[in-house]
Amino acid sequence: MNTVHLPPLFTAMLTAGADPFEAACTAARQGCDAGLVTYDISADRLRAAIVFAPEIALTHAMVMQPICGIGFQNALGTLAPPEVSVHLEWGGALRVNGAKCGTLKTAAHPADPAQVPNWLVVGLDLTLWADTQDTGLTPDVTSLYAEGCSDVPAGDLLEAWVRHTLSWINRWDEDGVQPVHSEWTGLAHGISDNVTVNGLTGTFRGIDETFGLLLQPDGPAQIIPLTHTLKDVS
Repeated sequence: MNTVHLPPLFTAMLTAGADPFEAACTAARQGCDAGLVTYDISADRLRAAIVFAPEIALTHAMVMQPICGIGFQNALGTLAPPEVSVHLEWGGALRVNGAKCGTLKTAAHPADPAQVPNWLVVGLDLTLWADTQDTGLTPDVTSLYAEGCSDVPAGDLLEAWVRHTLSWINRWDEDGVQPVHSEWTGLAHGISDNVTVNGLTGTFRGIDETFGLLLQPDGPAQIIPLTHTLKDVS
């Protein structure tokens, strides 16, 4: 699919084999407008990224990552068979029917949590098909088409991802973070599980108002800010 149809204020740019996340970060550094969507679709992979221009400190602007996760879940929910489930990991991983199928990653500049970033980019990397096994990769890793979604066109999924992400951005803008918090928590993978984050192991107790991870090791709970998941693209 060479062209995609996006909502007003979004502009599509095909990266033709190049990494859309890196392309979006480069375009953002060069001063592109917010709403640029870079993408590359191959037979086995869908990669895309959206450029944002937040007007709030990065700590709060990181809400774009969970919003993009919710947008993906909503998008696939409209296109996939009803039995297909999507769950979201705090660090950005996307799970389809319980197994990892892709990831979201975020970069921003400057990366100081207290500053308003000049730009923020959220990237999507989704495995459509893996030819190592007909039914997936390992019990914990899968591909979209191995999970009964072979009739979902990647281009349609990309368009739906942007539309549903925009819908949630509008809801966040109008109603605040609480609806996003509630929706994401309902889709979260791993709450109450034992996890290791930034070298700390403990129980994943949930998220705070800025989507920091509440981790309870042997002692008082600690908050790991979502900004700790930022990718270094300097």
